[in-house]
Amino acid sequence: MAFEGLAERLQSTMQKIRGKGKVSEADVKEMMREVRLALLEADVNFKVVKEFIARVKERAIGQEVLKSLTPGQQVIKVVNEELTALMGGEQSKIAVANKPPTVVMMVGLQGAGKTTTTAKLANHLRKKHNRTPMLVAADIYRPAAIKQLETLGKQLSMPVFSLGDQVSPVQIAEEAIKKAKEEHNDYVIIDTAGRLHIDEELMDELKQVKEIAKPDEILLVVDAMTGQDAVNVAESFNEQLDITGVVLTKLDGDTRGGAALSVKSVTNTPIKFAGMGEKVDQLEPFHPERMASRILGMGDVLTLIEKAQANVDEEKARELERKMRTMDFTFDDFLEQLDQVKSMGPLDELLGMMPGMNKVKGMKNLQVDDKQIGRVEAIVRSMTKQEKQDPSVINASRRRRIAKGSGTSIQDVNRLLKQFEDMKKMMKQMTNMGKGKKKGKMPFKFPF
Repeated sequence: MAFEGLAERLQSTMQKIRGKGKVSEADVKEMMREVRLALLEADVNFKVVKEFIARVKERAIGQEVLKSLTPGQQVIKVVNEELTALMGGEQSKIAVANKPPTVVMMVGLQGAGKTTTTAKLANHLRKKHNRTPMLVAADIYRPAAIKQLETLGKQLSMPVFSLGDQVSPVQIAEEAIKKAKEEHNDYVIIDTAGRLHIDEELMDELKQVKEIAKPDEILLVVDAMTGQDAVNVAESFNEQLDITGVVLTKLDGDTRGGAALSVKSVTNTPIKFAGMGEKVDQLEPFHPERMASRILGMGDVLTLIEKAQANVDEEKARELERKMRTMDFTFDDFLEQLDQVKSMGPLDELLGMMPGMNKVKGMKNLQVDDKQIGRVEAIVRSMTKQEKQDPSVINASRRRRIAKGSGTSIQDVNRLLKQFEDMKKMMKQMTNMGKGKKKGKMPFKFPF
């Protein structure tokens, strides 16, 4: 998970000051030394760190902070606000042209995930904004890139404009925009060529494409795992092309996060999207305030709710809530709920978005085992319809049959049956706790 090391260090540092009734200037300076080290270890640009520490220190030792009733909390609030400002302050949305189509030019080095990100962006625009994008294969130096974009387009049932690898990218861009106007596509997303390194020939070609396509957005795709190199790449592309935004890929990987914290300050260009996985639906708008909260262990409830709203059927959720209250919840409901939660993303990532979960014992090293979830599914799917509806009929011989059918042990079956009953009781208590205003309605529920 991105920022893991940085988050751990910063949360540990913040914890020391959080509950203090009185905070001195010396306390703040000590904390700032720790924060500085944490940021440098995360590969954040040295100049960015220096300026960040100076701003936080100036605000944190002010009289309104140190003499407040909760100085520790106030210092953390300052760090959160400055961390948010460092990453752009607020979400920067993708441009919309006054007269369609909106032209988006995707640029970047080879290996950053530019072609996949082109398809992800098109998918995002269609799903979240009801747009009709056209993909443009303009990387003529890598026939594999053209083929890859065509495959992704077919997978998404989305038009891909291509003239092969014998026509100049400039002509491809020009023809694609004409075609998009004829077909009434409101976005044209051009996948341009990359190189292993920045060179003059590449930049000249990109400038020519820019001149003819007149893009509303030039999005630079950079690999977050390359750390400080990603910032240097962003700086070079920005000098040559005046990029309008950055897409950070592999932000879900084992990266120290320095690129995300440095790129906005160094280029004065916002991070617009973050790639959070390989699948075509794993591209998220970048929210600086939410990312800052996650880094400081404050959770990310808004993203969690958005994921729930996108993946959980509201009618089914209401029916499920009724079943939970009346203890009518069955294993069929359990399977349905499990599928909905799985569609929201990895469970450990979802739990990490919940405020305070970082303080729960064992959460830091929590790894949700997909195989374990698979075993649970296998056990339930080995039950008969009657057994799923009424687990009380599952006697010893039925348990042996279910265990054999699912490739698990009788102990595994017993454990799941007990956990299922415990979960039903817990969910009944949770829904009853909120009775009154809204009858304890919950936006979504985890199946374990």
